[in-house]
Amino acid sequence: MFRSTLLKRDFSLTQHSFYEASVNRPQPSASLAGRVRVDVCVVGAGLAGLSAALELRARGLSVAVLEARTAGWGASGRNGGQVIVGYANDEEIAAQFGAEDARRAWQISVDGLELLQRRIAAHGIDCEYAPGYLHLAVNARKARALAASAEALARRYGYQMRTVRARDIGDWIASERFHSGVFDPRSGHLHPLKYCLGLASAAKSAGLDIYEHSPVTSIERGAQPLVRTAQGEVACDFVVLAGNVYLNEFGAAVAPDIGSRIMPVGTYIIATEAMPPERAAALVRQRAAVCDNNFALDYFRPTADHRVLFGGRVSYGGATPINLAAGMRRRMLAVFPQLADLAVPYAWGGFVDITMNRAPDFGRVDKNIYYLQGFSGHGLALTGMAGKLAADAIAGQAGGFDLLARLRHRRFPGGAALRTPALVLGMLYHRIRDLL
Repeated sequence: MFRSTLLKRDFSLTQHSFYEASVNRPQPSASLAGRVRVDVCVVGAGLAGLSAALELRARGLSVAVLEARTAGWGASGRNGGQVIVGYANDEEIAAQFGAEDARRAWQISVDGLELLQRRIAAHGIDCEYAPGYLHLAVNARKARALAASAEALARRYGYQMRTVRARDIGDWIASERFHSGVFDPRSGHLHPLKYCLGLASAAKSAGLDIYEHSPVTSIERGAQPLVRTAQGEVACDFVVLAGNVYLNEFGAAVAPDIGSRIMPVGTYIIATEAMPPERAAALVRQRAAVCDNNFALDYFRPTADHRVLFGGRVSYGGATPINLAAGMRRRMLAVFPQLADLAVPYAWGGFVDITMNRAPDFGRVDKNIYYLQGFSGHGLALTGMAGKLAADAIAGQAGGFDLLARLRHRRFPGGAALRTPALVLGMLYHRIRDLL
């Protein structure tokens, strides 16, 4: 089965991560042993889980966080580092909601960006945050679609971005690949693992218990759920499930009723060797994060130590691409051929969760068990807000959470064995369209 081998394949992808190589991880927290009683048990010490835990603790609730590996081990510590306002599929949200609720949903995403910035300041997290996001099109047809999307955001929500015309594109990026684009000064980029570890440190300082190397094996549902690991159990009043694609990966179906609503998709990144600061600065104006608007997109950004971090190759069958670093380097050189002399010492990847409609999937599997998933590769800012919304709901203010929980989702058909081939065929169709 695909999912039974996901962890083994995923573990191999962490070995050459620039992020892991550029942090000093603290000693792992102790594993859960014995019985613990708290108000809330959070499953997953990624951005969503740690956000929920911090918010719950701020409301005076006792919290235990169970993490199968170490804090930030999954997508929260391996992603492209792009902090972008909005959703992976804003049109889906606008189509499902009326005008007023769509505006509320959009504002939640803006609040998520602001929440991230406040947390960096409040907890003194040195995560290399830099403002600026450049969204680019590779041809005239894609440019029309991008301009229409930007105009829709301005019309519906009053969110303005700067137009980058075709005649000016060379002033923004030193690449001939792109036709035109838009610039968002409010979105930006950061070192995601440093940010996640900073949240974990803040959580521990607030008195939260994080138990690492403590995968959940089962949850006994009821008025007072019991969350079990191999060596212990947490008795609680509420549970927040923030494990995403890893939730059902440790030999037990922790929440099988939500697993079929998401699909794990592999995404891959390289980082070049460092270059002189002036050379790195000449590549992208304002050292912004960059993404194209292809369905199978490329995304890249400069790092604080003057490397190019470049991502975009994806896989839908679970297997790591052969010659990953060489393949990603070719993609990078198609954008920046002038970097051909640079070595690529880091190549890594991981799995993100996507939904059928690429809209976030928040909800409850019981009245006291909440779940947060389906960020669809667009969750660096939204994960933090998701944790806050779950905490608000547990504290009795469920308006924001329930708004996004109203989004309708379809399950991937046929279970893991069939939905992966179906997705591959669907993605092949979109990749062909990207070439037109």
